[in-house]
Amino acid sequence: MKNIVLCGSMKVKDEIVRIQKLLEEKGYNVLLPVECMEGKPKVIASRAHFDRIVNPNNEYILIVNATKNGIENYIGPNSFAEIAFAFYHNKKTFVLNSFYEPYLDELEGWGVLELHGDLDKIDI
Repeated sequence: MKNIVLCGSMKVKDEIVRIQKLLEEKGYNVLLPVECMEGKPKVIASRAHFDRIVNPNNEYILIVNATKNGIENYIGPNSFAEIAFAFYHNKKTFVLNSFYEPYLDELEGWGVLELHGDLDKIDI
């Protein structure tokens, strides 16, 4: 079973949970930012989630970059930090939708892959 770590803004946590269920139906073991979802302090939540990202058993990182506050493909500062951290640790990283324009250079340069909403593209 392949492990995938989900990241994203807690304002779109319903979408994160929806993606979790779809991925589990495809046979993935999905790791969520549970501490964030539980409202734990940022320092605790971020460290715990970074530990998930660097765990050698977790093959993939998926940023659920849904529309937030009317901004399509939004990636916030925390998710961007998670992408940078995953890049540094040579993790295969995806964004659920298209690239978030303000970070286009970094996302392309770091080899992040766009799924355009198609979860089947993860297994490429």
